[in-house]
Amino acid sequence: MSLDDLIVVLRVAEFRNITAAATSLDMRAATASAAVKRVEQELGVELFVRSTRRLRLSAAGEKYLPHCKQAIDLLSQAQQNLRSEVDSVTGEIRLSVSSDLGRNRVVPWIDELMATHPGLNLRVQITDTNVDFYRDSVDMALRYGAPSDTNLYGFKICDVPRLLCASPDYLSRHGRPIHPDDLENHNGLFYQLQDIPFDLWTFKRGDEE
Repeated sequence: MSLDDLIVVLRVAEFRNITAAATSLDMRAATASAAVKRVEQELGVELFVRSTRRLRLSAAGEKYLPHCKQAIDLLSQAQQNLRSEVDSVTGEIRLSVSSDLGRNRVVPWIDELMATHPGLNLRVQITDTNVDFYRDSVDMALRYGAPSDTNLYGFKICDVPRLLCASPDYLSRHGRPIHPDDLENHNGLFYQLQDIPFDLWTFKRGDEE
């Protein structure tokens, strides 16, 4: 017996009219009538007493349909509970973030994440050292750039624009660079992770790089 057919039968019992029931289910009256007939044929009894104007439940329908409604309601509730469990995120995530990225980017995201998924337990490790996923208790790591280990899977989560800055005092003493080549004669501060300095600066202006 089709569950869809049973839903049609219950809707007909609610409206006491096949056309009204079909309209509420966005189907043709003939389709709804066929569904009722299939259920009655499978049960071997008539669930409705038909008249020219209206339907009413037969004695068999009065006994059978309340149990059907209860069963379908239980099934619907079970499906809703399952969807809620699938949509919710629970458990523990161990996250490692670099200090600068953690302060400037990740902390606001954490507040939003915890508000959206209150069942989530998030452990955050702030460190600038490289993560060894085979040794460290870490599920995910957020770092600048692409992972050098080909066994790791990484993807981009945001753009982090870089700005070239200098203090007014430095510029007054050393002069203002006009072209990137002028930087060869200036001092620079580089970000370094472990023993790897990120000392490649790329400048773009339009299509020129």
